[in-house]
Amino acid sequence: MKSFLIDRYAKGAALRLGESPEPQLRDNDVMVKVHAAGVNLLDCKIRDGEFKMILPYRLPLVLGNDVAGVVVRIGAKVQRFKPGDEVYARPAQDRIGTFAEYIAMDEADVALKPNNLTMEEAASIPLVALTAWQVLVERANLRKGQKVLIHAGSGGVGTIAIQLAKHLGAYVATTTSTSNIALVRALGADVVIDYKKDDFGKVLQDYDVVLNSLGKDTLEKSLAVLKPGGKLISISGPPDPAFARESGSGWLLRQVMWLLSFGIRRRSKRRGINYSFLFMTANGGQLGKITSLIEAGDINPVIDRVFPFERTNEALSYVETGRAKGKVVVAVI
Repeated sequence: MKSFLIDRYAKGAALRLGESPEPQLRDNDVMVKVHAAGVNLLDCKIRDGEFKMILPYRLPLVLGNDVAGVVVRIGAKVQRFKPGDEVYARPAQDRIGTFAEYIAMDEADVALKPNNLTMEEAASIPLVALTAWQVLVERANLRKGQKVLIHAGSGGVGTIAIQLAKHLGAYVATTTSTSNIALVRALGADVVIDYKKDDFGKVLQDYDVVLNSLGKDTLEKSLAVLKPGGKLISISGPPDPAFARESGSGWLLRQVMWLLSFGIRRRSKRRGINYSFLFMTANGGQLGKITSLIEAGDINPVIDRVFPFERTNEALSYVETGRAKGKVVVAVI
């Protein structure tokens, strides 16, 4: 099958378009013919080798972490899906590979595609929506009337997180650039901070939750907007000891993560704030709940551009610029 692969880790390198074996179908797997694949900054970071210590992939590796397509075969023990079903998913982190014609995934990681979305729209959803769900619902337990700051509101995670937070009844603030203010307001943001003009740390206060997807300076400044007992949840690091334990990291890597997060954990503790790092995981059950919200009109995809499959490298380069509004998608069919 045609696929986009990396043969070695290299920062900014182009993926190789080549032939790779069709994935093996396990007893609990569904084989999906890929119609569209979402493009994420995570793909760029894996290509660059940023996660090679915690995600030890065997090379050559087919990249891609979001998929929408049609089930063509099922394993012997599959019960929830049948050939012909339109599905979408974020594959398990050790079974990625959506920049290809086919992918095999455990049925537990897959959900039926929302019936009101195109394949391209559906492919834009899984990774970012699961990230938002796992931060706001699972980790933060965000409740009606609480205040949440969502950084980078016009990005892939931000556009979904704003909508999910509003569905949960929260009061939502977000940061964005001047050109994206209208977009995030349309998504439901109550307060919009133009980071080019204003300092969010001096404008916002007494927030319950912050979802951080930006760098160290933004992470540390976010402490100032949280009230005691608040939760600072970062999807961009640094990883904390809890993540090290959950990921089954070895002793040395656990020590490295402990040291990397020591500063922010210490400053958080002094302020009575809980800091945690979240690396989202595949979950078909949660994605099914997200499907219900999409079909009810509570969450809508935001897509910046759709690239044809042969221009996957251009799609990755565009994502790396940081200028995309919402998601970038590759149309395989």
